[in-house]
Amino acid sequence: MKKNKKRIGLVLIALVLAGVGKYVYDMHINHNFETITEGKVYKSGVIPPDEIEDYVKKYHIKSIVDLRFPGTQDLVNNPEVPEELMAEKEAVAKIKGVNYFNNGSDQIPTQKDLDAFFKIMDDKSNYPVLIHCYHGIGRAQMYSALYRIEYEGFTNEEARNKTRAIIKFGSFDDGTPKGEYLKSYKSRKELAKEKK
Repeated sequence: MKKNKKRIGLVLIALVLAGVGKYVYDMHINHNFETITEGKVYKSGVIPPDEIEDYVKKYHIKSIVDLRFPGTQDLVNNPEVPEELMAEKEAVAKIKGVNYFNNGSDQIPTQKDLDAFFKIMDDKSNYPVLIHCYHGIGRAQMYSALYRIEYEGFTNEEARNKTRAIIKFGSFDDGTPKGEYLKSYKSRKELAKEKK
């Protein structure tokens, strides 16, 4: 009996360490980089300026959509520093053939944010696209879900479910502002039908 308890304890510790290790890898080494649609759309957190070119080359990225904007006074969700945004913009400018779009957004997009995003995404010459925010798990996930709804025909629920992972916090769950926004979001197609 004692041996079984010890084994269970060791398994639990191993699982916790694996989860922490994955979190550290995703957040600090992989920058929460994820393929949304192979060869078309990727999402991430901030990639240091000296590493951006490596990602651009590896994934043939033509456009970077930066969802950060300075001056939010929100050091948890939007800890943007103007110098960091400028350093990224300058690093991207040195990479031939890559567009940099700053489409600063709050956690819940405004219509103005959406219009600017869709203008970028409607232009096929901008693909493949990297969408990123600070952590890569809030705004970048939100816009990735919206991309899937608008351009790939995902239902709201399918797109919302793709934003969530067990080891990350549930900011897209039922009852959360982001979760409820995605559940009630109406695509441009739906809105056009309603106008008829």
